[in-house]
Amino acid sequence: MGVRDLDDYPWDAVVPYRERAAAHPDGLVDLSIGSPVDPTPAIVRDALAEATDAHAYPQTVGTPALREAIVEWYARRRGVPDLAPRNVLPTIGSKELVALLPTLLGLGEGDIVVHPRAAYPTYEVGARVANATPVAVDDPAEWPEGAKLIWINTPGNPDGRTWTVDELAAAVRRAREIGAVLASDECYAELGWDGPWESEPVPSVLDPRVTGGSRAGLLSVYSLSKQSNLAGYRAAFIAGCGRIVGELLTARKHLGLMPPAPVQHAMAVALRDDAHVEEQKARYRSRRDILRPAVEAAGFRIDRSEAGLYLWATEGRDAWESIGRLADLGILAGPGVFYGPHFPQHVRFSLTASDERIAAAAHRLAGASS
Repeated sequence: MGVRDLDDYPWDAVVPYRERAAAHPDGLVDLSIGSPVDPTPAIVRDALAEATDAHAYPQTVGTPALREAIVEWYARRRGVPDLAPRNVLPTIGSKELVALLPTLLGLGEGDIVVHPRAAYPTYEVGARVANATPVAVDDPAEWPEGAKLIWINTPGNPDGRTWTVDELAAAVRRAREIGAVLASDECYAELGWDGPWESEPVPSVLDPRVTGGSRAGLLSVYSLSKQSNLAGYRAAFIAGCGRIVGELLTARKHLGLMPPAPVQHAMAVALRDDAHVEEQKARYRSRRDILRPAVEAAGFRIDRSEAGLYLWATEGRDAWESIGRLADLGILAGPGVFYGPHFPQHVRFSLTASDERIAAAAHRLAGASS
């Protein structure tokens, strides 16, 4: 395994379906990739502009203002009141952190990296780059002895699975039993919809109700791409165990992994402003309320999807057949097989399209169901 053994980028296989969908008389509705389409908030753009005199190298550790903003944000929005600046570290987006974490932790041949069965592909990619062995397991009771790193994703991509406090606490206990680092990818945490998440915040792995009073071995990964439309800024961070964060900082200094200074300033401003996050969540809620019933009326069953940016759906046939049917309606979705081999009949619909395109998709799906 290793970099040379990586498969071709999977989304290349979707190109023919994109072309087929784009031939629709009313144009393409792209619900495949979760890339934001709404504007970056003005308060953040203004902050970026005022920090463009960036003649010196930025700080890998993050500016004091940014680290304090991250600490304050965890306390205010995530129910984690006891972090210090030494517990947090900005990253150049979350994907590079996910891909590099096994390597930065020193994992290699013979080491096991656990990830969910329905999973963001970069968990597996990161393990393979480090020559470690990726293993897909959901139930903590079945996490293998000897695992060195365990990824959970709450709310999940693609399936929206969201872990309760009790489930997270059980995961922490199991990870500690087998001596593994537990990394929780929580970048959709502001986007709760159904069940308890309609009225309660999605819990973090660093929540004191989860940790048992110790952050040892625990990491929370977060991105501002979703809640603040900062995907193009590459603005993310990691928090948790001070020892591990310190080791990651040392490695990242050597590797030159430094978020640009203007981005660090803009991140600090974004983290301190909750109003734009609520506005963006309201946009996604409105789009979801339109798209979900249309998808169901077209014959799909939606599984989980109680939080996050996606609808995880199946009509009980091969995913590529569903992708083809949707392409004939001018709609492009994501095949479930891109998220692991365990869900060959699922597709993923993203909420990241404009109001007009979501309405167009709903109209077309309604026509398909009549």
